[in-house]
Amino acid sequence: MAEIILPNNWTPRPYQRRFWRRMEQGCKRAIPIWHRRAGKDDVVLHWTATAAHERKGVYWHMLPQANQARKAVWDAINPHTGLKRIDEAFPLQLRKSTRSQDMAIELKCGSMWQLVGSDNFNSLVGSPPIGIVFSEWALADPAAWAYLSPILEENGGWGVFITTPRGKNHAHRMLQKARKHPEEWFSEVLTIEDTGIVTPERYEAIRKDRVAEFGEVFGEAMCEQEYRCSFDAAVLGAYFSKEMADAERDGRICDLMADPEQPVHTAWDLGVDDSTAIWFFQVLAGGLNVIDYYESSGAGAEHYVNVLKERGYPYGRHFMPHDAKVKEWGTGRTRVETLQSLKLTPELIPDHSFADGIQAARVTIPRCRFDAERCERGLDALRSYHAKYDEEARTLAKIAVHDWSSHAADAFRYLAMAWRELRAAEPAPVPKPEIYIGATDGSGRMTSNLTFREMVERQAKRMDRDG
Repeated sequence: MAEIILPNNWTPRPYQRRFWRRMEQGCKRAIPIWHRRAGKDDVVLHWTATAAHERKGVYWHMLPQANQARKAVWDAINPHTGLKRIDEAFPLQLRKSTRSQDMAIELKCGSMWQLVGSDNFNSLVGSPPIGIVFSEWALADPAAWAYLSPILEENGGWGVFITTPRGKNHAHRMLQKARKHPEEWFSEVLTIEDTGIVTPERYEAIRKDRVAEFGEVFGEAMCEQEYRCSFDAAVLGAYFSKEMADAERDGRICDLMADPEQPVHTAWDLGVDDSTAIWFFQVLAGGLNVIDYYESSGAGAEHYVNVLKERGYPYGRHFMPHDAKVKEWGTGRTRVETLQSLKLTPELIPDHSFADGIQAARVTIPRCRFDAERCERGLDALRSYHAKYDEEARTLAKIAVHDWSSHAADAFRYLAMAWRELRAAEPAPVPKPEIYIGATDGSGRMTSNLTFREMVERQAKRMDRDG
């Protein structure tokens, strides 16, 4: 067999070498935010193949959703060579087996590489990974890293997060953290001006094509995100991007404490096989304080009732979607009945259209203040929640993408439909005082601060009162 030197027939481009050198030096955490077509997947595939032969173990390449992995990576062709990207990075001669069904490659050196999704990270079985690439991290479920990072901490493994921006969400927050800890993290943002691999002429052609397809606002925003790595550009199809950006700018995402004098209400989205989400909020005279958020999956009703008890808030009302009376929680009873048996009294929100719920949420968010820490995951979800793009019609569909952000966003829609009847009573208006001033010219005339209409109305009320 001919000798194979890794990386296989591949050399990092000049701007990729900083990342490669830091990883060779033992860096365990990296977030290279490079523009579209900068070769992010190429460099991490070749790095993983090299690392897998230096340390035997399990390595994952994780995309936001498992069903994206086959098209995006497993079957992807390098347009410059005509070869499959995984065949370039993991030559057939180095493999013991290739399992197309679960997109896994077993190497002769004893390592295993597999494509997985962050939408089912907690259900993956087998040996824990020692190296993980999080591809399109800005679109992935941030809970995946919270779940997997202790594993890498324990076994000394590494994590690399490759992405282009999608607003100021968890990827932006991770970049800020990485910049504060350069001794632990490699972080870098590269635009087309930094790499020079997309000429101004080519960029202009791409920009015009995007504008023609998506309209000026979103077309320009997509180019700013994908080629100039802007975190401030609008996210295509995001339902609440403007409202969340306004909340951030206005300082309404902050530290909040529950008002002990006001009840805490909850709004739920009840998952069957996936997550249940709960928002905790108080309705005050000036609007809403959203003080907490909780989400979990694979748990029964008792778990969520215990979560409420542990929080210890002075609870008011608990709002559930109208179909809670239909869905089962695996007990032979409806969810409403199950919760009632646990001394919780759910109230069903009347059925409403998806569009009405979205509009209600858009009107409600400007009335809200959010606790930044306790609501962090819910806030990321509201920023990410977006409409599905119809490839054939080349337009946004009238339905949302069902992903990790759906549960929090659905629960917030229910909150938006429920809170108005809980609105705190506005203070009663102070009656306009009656003031009469006598003329100083000796005429005996009186002047008043009331109009003639106001004086007639008040006299009528006095007559009604006195019978």
